[in-house]
Amino acid sequence: MHLMYFTEQPMSAYAADEGLKFGATALTFSNRHFDPVAGSRLYQQYIEDYAYAEEMGVDGIMLNEHHNAPFCMQAKCNVFASILAATTKRVKIVLLGNPLPLAENPVRLAEELAMIDMISQGRLVSGFVRGGGQEQLATGVNPAYNRERFEEAHALIVKAWTETGPFRWEGAHYQHRVVNPWAVPLQKPHPRIWIPGVISRETIVWAAKHRYPYICLNTSIEATKQIWQVYDAAAAEVGYTAGPENRGYLIRLHVSDTEEKALKNARQFMWMQGEFTGLAHPVWSSPSGYFSPSNRRNFVQFATGRAKNPRGNPTFEEQLQSMQILAGTPDQVIPKLRLLMEETRPSIMAFWGNDGSVSPEDTRTCIRLLGQEVMPAVRDIGKTLGLNSPFDIDAPVSLQFSNDLRRPAVAAQ
Repeated sequence: MHLMYFTEQPMSAYAADEGLKFGATALTFSNRHFDPVAGSRLYQQYIEDYAYAEEMGVDGIMLNEHHNAPFCMQAKCNVFASILAATTKRVKIVLLGNPLPLAENPVRLAEELAMIDMISQGRLVSGFVRGGGQEQLATGVNPAYNRERFEEAHALIVKAWTETGPFRWEGAHYQHRVVNPWAVPLQKPHPRIWIPGVISRETIVWAAKHRYPYICLNTSIEATKQIWQVYDAAAAEVGYTAGPENRGYLIRLHVSDTEEKALKNARQFMWMQGEFTGLAHPVWSSPSGYFSPSNRRNFVQFATGRAKNPRGNPTFEEQLQSMQILAGTPDQVIPKLRLLMEETRPSIMAFWGNDGSVSPEDTRTCIRLLGQEVMPAVRDIGKTLGLNSPFDIDAPVSLQFSNDLRRPAVAAQ
């Protein structure tokens, strides 16, 4: 198995009640609540935590990015990836990931990622995401073209990585007279590409058709099984049988020396008022054109008070019951992880260990126990279940893409 450590890098040094008063903690929640002095301290802490996670034996460090929200301080995951590429020696640097529709120049993004891959000596996993709906608004990108820009940027990046330049690219959203990046990845044909997500059926199908592992972001066991059904059917349509190597799972898991302390710190997963993406206005989260019509309808009905939150927004106790949050001593959480693994069978697992205002000391305890006790047990369970690491399987197939994607631009479906 491939086992990773993750944190959202929260900006926890502000009065969380202010978000409740305003009614949202994203997009238009004023940055006057941000303290750069505290931010600098937290950035240093996160860098030290990642180094400690490598020392404790984790296989990878998972990074992501978000914008205009205190739940995540990473405005560009490539910045932290560059730091880790130079300061770590062994761990995979797993970006889950770069939001492609926000990229105005995918060729430059391809160059940045190639540099990270070379500096890290081939330890990059380059995941791609569509980006949250409100982040389209935060960066001035038309959400109606989100999926089109995602797919075209992906095609351009992979071609820039795998085909000798110079060549020309004339697409619906990107036009380049000359594509000839001097920096290309160390890994051949290109770094592995993993796709994380939650509820988008279209993205699940797209990942399966490209044979990219799909990483379920803290979905319930039942929802995860439904995702694999969709993925497996799409894989069969293009002629292969998906296995554990195509499956990943992110779980919120805090471990400590005592159950009492673990439960206290695990409540910090609710720090952003319930949803791990913060307290968001549902219309901003789902701007027109961003989701399929059915998903859009669900969020608008929620916004107008005619329906429940489509994501559920369960309580802390409900998430403990459904095992979307695990907390306790290593001996307490390992049997629950076994059940989770037996039910969902992922070869890739990310442990979201700390959030909110968990102290630096308790954060280190969690990382130590994850690396020294929990992960070795999970690896043993994985062996008995046949959950082999994707890195023990052949490298990804390089796909070829046309550089002529000229066609009418239509709203994402």
